[in-house]
Order: sequence, then C-alpha cells, then structure tokens
Amino acid sequence: MKLTDLYPLMARRRDGTLSYDRFRADPALADLRWPDDVLEQFLFDHGDNTAFINDYNTIDLRDITWRLETIPAADFPSMPTGASDAGCIESYAANPVHWVAVRPPEVARHWDEHGTWLRPPLLIERRLLDSDADRLQVLEGRTRVGVLLGRLREQLHVAPNHQAWVGRR
Repeated sequence: MKLTDLYPLMARRRDGTLSYDRFRADPALADLRWPDDVLEQFLFDHGDNTAFINDYNTIDLRDITWRLETIPAADFPSMPTGASDAGCIESYAANPVHWVAVRPPEVARHWDEHGTWLRPPLLIERRLLDSDADRLQVLEGRTRVGVLLGRLREQLHVAPNHQAWVGRR
C-alpha cells in the first residue's frame, strides 16, 4: 500500500466529511497497525501532501512498524528531512522563539519546563527509502525539530533526550 493508493480516502478527508475517528476506522487502513498519533500526523494530516508523496510514495506503508523511542538531542542536527522539503528544518531553526510563540501557550510552557516538544515527531529509518542509507530522517515534525536545533544553537533549555515515533522496517 502506497500513499497514492489512499487518494479516495484522502479526497473524503479533504472535503471535510471525514472526522479522524471515521478516517482511522476506514477499511483501507485495516492492514496498518499504527499508533493513533502516527496515523493522525502522517496520513490524516499529510497523506495527500505533494512533498510527502514525492518523498515517501516508494515505501509500502505496511512495511513500517512504529515505536516510541528516546533519541539523544545530539542526533537531531545531522537528521535530514525529505528532499522535497530540504532546508525547511533550518528555516525553523533560524527563529525558534517565533515558532514556539505562534503555537498554543502550552507548547512554550513545555519547552521552558521540559526542554522538549509536547508531541513526539515522526522519524523514519532511511533504509526504507534507500537500502544503502543509514540513520534516521525527519518525516513529520520539521517545525519541532527546527525549534530544537535553534534552541540548541541559542543555548536555550534543551533536554538531553527526546521522545519520537520511529518507523522501521
């Protein structure tokens, strides 16, 4: 199952007639045993995003297993995102205070108190895209990762480790 196989489902989501609860119960997604947070962030929010389709349509979605993992802050600076969104993490990192300020107040409070994001982003094992690649790639949560990198650069409070959903084969 590829992202483009979900076009009919995504069209119903786009026209506003499909709530998330109805989306996740759709038979088209029955083969995916993904956590709700991943299903919502990846497919419900971005499943028909052109950049996502360009970058991730080669992956059989049924081959991905998602686990919540703890990732050291030191690993994030070397993580790319998809080629279609190259440079966007760096653009968020350029002004982390702004990108937190335009979010609900609890986001800023969480960064200040815990030095991390409120909602874990999605990372994917690069081997799913290229058998010779290693490491992880930011799939969703580019703003969150950009804020983390900007906070590191500006020497603002950042926790040593961060929770992230990691998709692996």
